[in-house]
Amino acid sequence: MFEDLTRRLDAAFKGILSRGVLTEADVDAGLKEVRMALLEADVNFKVARDFIASVREDAVGEAVLKSVTPGQQVVKIVHDHIVELLGGENPGLSYSPKPPTVLMTLGLQGSGKTTTAAKLALLIRKQGHHPLLVGADVHRPAAKDQLEVLAKQVDIAYFSTEAAAEEIAIAAIGEADRRGLDVVIIDTAGRLQLDQDMLDEVRRIRERVRIDDCLLVVDAMTGQEAVNVATTFEREVGVDGVVMTKMDGDARGGAALSLKQTVGKPIRYVGTGEKLSDLELFHPDRMASRMLGMGDIVSLVEKAQENMDQEEAEATAAKLASGQFTLEDFVGQLRQVKKMGPLENVIGMLPGGGKLKDMAGAMPSEQDMAHLEAIILSMTLEERRHPEIIDGRRKRRIARGSGRQVQEVNQVLKGFDQMRQLMKQLRGGKLPRIPGLPALPGGR
Repeated sequence: MFEDLTRRLDAAFKGILSRGVLTEADVDAGLKEVRMALLEADVNFKVARDFIASVREDAVGEAVLKSVTPGQQVVKIVHDHIVELLGGENPGLSYSPKPPTVLMTLGLQGSGKTTTAAKLALLIRKQGHHPLLVGADVHRPAAKDQLEVLAKQVDIAYFSTEAAAEEIAIAAIGEADRRGLDVVIIDTAGRLQLDQDMLDEVRRIRERVRIDDCLLVVDAMTGQEAVNVATTFEREVGVDGVVMTKMDGDARGGAALSLKQTVGKPIRYVGTGEKLSDLELFHPDRMASRMLGMGDIVSLVEKAQENMDQEEAEATAAKLASGQFTLEDFVGQLRQVKKMGPLENVIGMLPGGGKLKDMAGAMPSEQDMAHLEAIILSMTLEERRHPEIIDGRRKRRIARGSGRQVQEVNQVLKGFDQMRQLMKQLRGGKLPRIPGLPALPGGR
């Protein structure tokens, strides 16, 4: 996510951070590089120009230039302005005091609108609400069927009927009242490109139904075209917020940085993967930190707490501390980490994670992780618990069973042994306490 922009910003700040004393000329030179990084990331020209002007106004003051760490002060100012550029605080959805709360999703075909409606329903249910998914796309073949299938996958109520889109929406609210459901999510029709018929149809729904939140779904990878789509929808229909999909594949970040300033509407949620659980509340401060290579530890801990079994994590921590951690435990941890999403996204939340991903061979791919798991699972239970008994004959059998090479089996065993040796060295009260994660015995 935003890897290209992070690399360019990192290069832009090198000169500023390496100097103990900064002049206005130094700041201007650094901000020129930042401006080029933003433009290369496909940020709107006017947005980039105004952003640099506001940062410079704050960065060339006497309090900054004469501070003990002027370079870090400038980076902090850039961070704060990026947070503002991304919309500042994001309260998420506001629920109606008189249920049901009615949400409507808009967007072009291919933006992930229908899938996002299902993702949104799942997220809302996790917050303690009872949503109803409504298929009101009466144009795209099988659109209703797709939404119904997605609803069944996560056991969420679904409704549709054979009628005009606005009539389906009206009937859905009655259905929600009848079934005691407190949130209605209306999935409207999309087109391959903007046209007046689509805009007229969603406008009729807004006129006939009280919509509490109108969410526009845009594809982050389309760059400034996403901004153009959002501008048209806001002008013709009116939107309350934006859901940006395919953020996990957006290396540039131009659309995310341009939307709030050009359209005037905030990003509410972001899609970070293909699974229905891969939808997150958009946190501008956390996203700014990731863009600047500072990581996002808060989100990482939240993901760990949400997806990892706490009792199992504590038991594993105890085994690590006591030196009793086995390959069987290791494969269990691999599966826990997989629940948190693509490994690349998890690594990206670590400070400096972008640099780690750039190091050749430093980060295993999803395929590498699958091969690793296959090798471990090809061992017997005794071998996983006591890898020291694995001799040459056993290695050849494990390699055949996993479809890998003996050399790869050796690498797994060597890497695991090194990890156990490291844990032995860290025992004895030297293990640090990590906020949000279970404490290790003897840790501080």
